[in-house]
Amino acid sequence: MRIVVVGGSGHVGSFLVPRLVRAGHEVVNLSRGQRSAYVEDEAWQQVEQVLVDRDAEDRAGTFGDRVQEQRPDAVVDMVCFTLDSATTLVGRLRGEVGHLVHCGSIWRYGPSRTLPVTEQTATPPVGEYGVQKDAIARMLREETRSGGLVTTSLHPGHISGPGWAPIGPLGNLDPGVWRTLSAGEELTAPGTGSELMHHVHADDVAQAFQLTLEHRDAAAGEAFDVVAPAALTVRGYAEAAAGWFGQEARLRTTSWEEFRAATPAEHAEASWEHLWRSHYVSIEKTRAVLGYTPRHEPDAATLEAVRWLVEHGRLDVAGPLVV
Repeated sequence: MRIVVVGGSGHVGSFLVPRLVRAGHEVVNLSRGQRSAYVEDEAWQQVEQVLVDRDAEDRAGTFGDRVQEQRPDAVVDMVCFTLDSATTLVGRLRGEVGHLVHCGSIWRYGPSRTLPVTEQTATPPVGEYGVQKDAIARMLREETRSGGLVTTSLHPGHISGPGWAPIGPLGNLDPGVWRTLSAGEELTAPGTGSELMHHVHADDVAQAFQLTLEHRDAAAGEAFDVVAPAALTVRGYAEAAAGWFGQEARLRTTSWEEFRAATPAEHAEASWEHLWRSHYVSIEKTRAVLGYTPRHEPDAATLEAVRWLVEHGRLDVAGPLVV
């Protein structure tokens, strides 16, 4: 197939594009060209690169034309965040392209009520990002089931891998958390320590996208959640992370009020957004329909990210990794 990947140089695309090339597909990467892929791979030499400013072309109403002029058999859209953008692209590709695969998010689900979360048991989304991702997924399902463009939406958890910081044990990107754990010092966590986060390695997400493209008929009109086999609690994550540095986690739980008062607003808000949702999402449908087999447990996925940051001098820690 000739496959256009929109945003193929990002977290997931860095793994997906080489996978598709090695599988024998012809791949076009549409991106802003502001960075190279996160992972080096010789397969990128076989990829056609097309510079596109998605936001500007969406505003001009020309993005769908830019995608269609690449003559794709299938399109993977990694960087669509609004229902308007998705609807416009679907309208342009309808009748022209065999399959559109959209990257959503498990934040299409609201705070957990029963675990694991499924499409049938999820609460409504909260916040503009989750609301838009849920609306896109519902629009795509209706588009296909009404006889229009064949579409599929995939919904990853907190994507981790080499080249960028993972969501940390407090549900935020505060680098100080890693220094505290690596030094064996006390870490203050809001809530009870039992709140959940559901990570996933970027290559496992790429695997799911590849399977979706290769099982078009089974995936038509469906939505699939893509996460690691297990989720991490705040306490479990902190204990694992401290152990990577030969330390034991010293976790002190506190109220959200106290945590917010002592934490920069950016990090406190990120913690609330992740821990309040307390997501643990089922992948049974993704396994059964697509044959999805994630290779990385959540702690392994986050360790790989932390290792890369430490080895490249991007993370200030108190001692070396011992794993």
